[in-house]
Amino acid sequence: MHQHFKIYKPYGYLSQFISNEQKRKNKKKLGELYDFPPETMSVGRLDEDSEGLLILTTDGKMSHQILSRSFEKEYYVQVDGIISPEAIEKLQKGVEISIHGKKYQTLPCKTKLLAERPIFPERAKKVRDERHGPTSWASITLTEGKFRQVKKMTAAIGFPTLRLVRVRIGDIYIDGMQAGEVREITQEVDEKFYKR
Repeated sequence: MHQHFKIYKPYGYLSQFISNEQKRKNKKKLGELYDFPPETMSVGRLDEDSEGLLILTTDGKMSHQILSRSFEKEYYVQVDGIISPEAIEKLQKGVEISIHGKKYQTLPCKTKLLAERPIFPERAKKVRDERHGPTSWASITLTEGKFRQVKKMTAAIGFPTLRLVRVRIGDIYIDGMQAGEVREITQEVDEKFYKR
């Protein structure tokens, strides 16, 4: 029987278990956070400097299903400056970014300004002090996942990303987890992903 987990990936960790790259030999990896069963893999990735929800599984078919279908992935992003309604509208319609040196138009997406600052665990590396200028938070929900897409999108509208936390994949939520926390969610995944 396959096992599935959700994890709050902390800042500074790679979304993988092993690395053959010499330059990444000393990087922190997910296997340091929990005694996962053999063959566990992450479904998708988060950049080293991004945080939040990752689903881990021992089932390669399930991993492929989630990545190949249009499951929503919701991110809370803290940006430099007070993001404007016009900027939110641009994100909703799609913006032009660069992917591997080529121009790419992002798909329309759900974006909204968060009225209140979300509560997340303290980050290992502090976000810059607000005395250096105001910041704001937005929710961005995508059905695609290009390399560093959210950060490139906010930069494209003039609001660089300071902190990025994924809070949802499909119907699986981060639910107030602490950084580095791991929960087994085998039954939840069976109900919410396999039966679609």
